[in-house]
Amino acid sequence: MNRVGAGQGGAGTAPGSPVLVHLPSPGAPDDRTSNAGGSAISRRVRSVRAAWYVVRTTILILVTALLGFAAWLGIGSRLQYDRAQHGDRAAFQAELALARAPTGPTRPGHPAELLTLGTPVAVLSIPQIGLSAVVLEGTTGQVLEHGPGHLRGTPMPGQAGVSVILGRRATFGGPFSRISMLNAGAIFTVTTGEGVARYRVLDVRRPGDPMPSAMPAGAGRLILATANGIPFVPAGLLEVDANLMSAPKPASAMVVSAADLPPGEQPLGVDTAARLPMVLWGEGLVLAAVALSWLGPRWGRWRTRMVALPVLVYLCFAVADQVARLLPNLM
Repeated sequence: MNRVGAGQGGAGTAPGSPVLVHLPSPGAPDDRTSNAGGSAISRRVRSVRAAWYVVRTTILILVTALLGFAAWLGIGSRLQYDRAQHGDRAAFQAELALARAPTGPTRPGHPAELLTLGTPVAVLSIPQIGLSAVVLEGTTGQVLEHGPGHLRGTPMPGQAGVSVILGRRATFGGPFSRISMLNAGAIFTVTTGEGVARYRVLDVRRPGDPMPSAMPAGAGRLILATANGIPFVPAGLLEVDANLMSAPKPASAMVVSAADLPPGEQPLGVDTAARLPMVLWGEGLVLAAVALSWLGPRWGRWRTRMVALPVLVYLCFAVADQVARLLPNLM
């Protein structure tokens, strides 16, 4: 503190007495500068905390979505399968009643139009393993989410020749999860627009097992195929061969051969068309996670959660559907 004298005192100061003026000592920090520096540090700390909150919340949302996908693939996909089967069964029964159920690869009455993928074409009933499922046309991953699929390029079940039906092992209801338990001689039926066909099981084949003996000309055979190995880890094909016991119907003219089908319809095929939608939906999920985690401190956690929950659930299901199509179609 320095003293500076003044000849004249101010109010309340005796004339001629010195006036004390406080001056900052050299090198002493100014309070305003200290406050400004402290405010800048506080702002930086708040910014770092906010950024870390966004990162942490985003990671938490994405990890939760991943765990949710695993749970949905193993459990929730069964609900989707059951719902689709219920609707397809009603639609197929109506077509049977009207005598309009498909009997070949083209639409009834429209020989130039191929059946739409996912069209119900038969009902497969195997009492020994408690299976009753609507069979759909086509074998893409998306079709097999809704039920077993008839491999295009092979005759319809009940017709002469070798028909093939593919079904999932573990996901989306796993309709073929128990076909390995079928015993030789077991009887099952397939109902199509041409009637009820009865089959007798020959054997269950795994990779490396011998092929069944050749069937007589004009006879019919059905192969049920799914993924071999432990659930969710396919290792080749598991196939059930069954001979047609009832009188075979004439085989429909093939419009497309099984060898010419796209890779996504082949056994254990992957639907590569789902890659772009998966990326786009995934980006939407990441952006939504970042946006909602950023809004959390501003809107309030409960308000943000009310908005976030339906958005994130919808996006998670959209991503999960596309990811499932990129998995082997018999898994």
